[in-house]
Amino acid sequence: MTEPGTSIDDLDTPCLLIDLDRMEANIRSWQAAISAAGVRLRPHVKTHKVPAIAHMQLAAGAAGITVAKLAEAEVFAAYGCRDIFVAYPLIGPTKWQRAAALARSCTLTVGVDGEVGARGLSAAATDAGTTLRVRVEVDSGMHRSGAPAERVAELCRLVLTLPGLDLDGIFTFRGIYYPGATGRSAAEIGREEGEQMVALAEALRANGIPIREVSLGSTPTAHAAAQVAGVSEVRPGTYVFGDYLMAERGAMRYDEVALTILCTVVSRPAADKATIDGGSKTFCGDMIPERQQLKGYACAIGVEAYLESMSEEHGVVRLGPGADPQVGERIAFHPIHVCTTVNLSDELIGVRDGRVETVWPILARGKRT
Repeated sequence: MTEPGTSIDDLDTPCLLIDLDRMEANIRSWQAAISAAGVRLRPHVKTHKVPAIAHMQLAAGAAGITVAKLAEAEVFAAYGCRDIFVAYPLIGPTKWQRAAALARSCTLTVGVDGEVGARGLSAAATDAGTTLRVRVEVDSGMHRSGAPAERVAELCRLVLTLPGLDLDGIFTFRGIYYPGATGRSAAEIGREEGEQMVALAEALRANGIPIREVSLGSTPTAHAAAQVAGVSEVRPGTYVFGDYLMAERGAMRYDEVALTILCTVVSRPAADKATIDGGSKTFCGDMIPERQQLKGYACAIGVEAYLESMSEEHGVVRLGPGADPQVGERIAFHPIHVCTTVNLSDELIGVRDGRVETVWPILARGKRT
């Protein structure tokens, strides 16, 4: 177990470090900007998976938290989070029963995108004597889940008729990588997402369907979406730490990226390559660098070098001009995608002024159900 007060130089590698000054600044600045727009911030905690960090976001003014899976919600509820949105369609008797049970200990909002989920949740909530808040998911272009816009009214009306359910509103996730997004700015995409969802909400209200919440947005799009009148909530997650991809896309500056992976050079297989002690069990591989027009799975800090390929325990780094790390030297990296990177590790080490200040177990890692 890493002890507070330990120098960064004495840490074993590979390890995930959180620059506490940067993380705290990100929490404050994003909360201030979203609040100034008159919109609620409900951060997606899949990025950090740590209840203590969620409580920092809530203390700064967040309206609640967002998770993707019930197992995550159960962890955060057990650690005192009392307003949780599961932004995912819940399917299957076990999940419906778990959701209904969890609603006894917190205000739980769940997503539905079809009749099967809505009826299943209703039956479970009725049996448990609880009420589930429901948001209907809208497919706004990502084409992975969500009801088409033309079917949303029908689904909302169904939810209104079902016992144990309380229609809360509509939500979507589109991000900036949906089909047709190439070449468009994140600001433009965010404004459009907001305008489409607000227009749908207004049409639903005009037809007698009470829509309280219009929830959307990601780290690249949240600021622009929050400027659209009628958007009530945005759900960015990556902003708390940032990553290589977000910095390259301009969603955050490099000096705002708070998470680094500290590794040790274990071999020099060629003049322009170094092998580090972090591979695919340390760095995520869910994004292909070439498809994102990036140079690797991670970028080094303070030296031109990129994680070019990985096996389980080896990372092969392509070295740029002037980069000549020796065996035993350490290199810190920003990963291409922070959320799935965090899910690979057991702990986050919070550092300030070169020393360990706190160590957080990643309590919600691996929670897939």
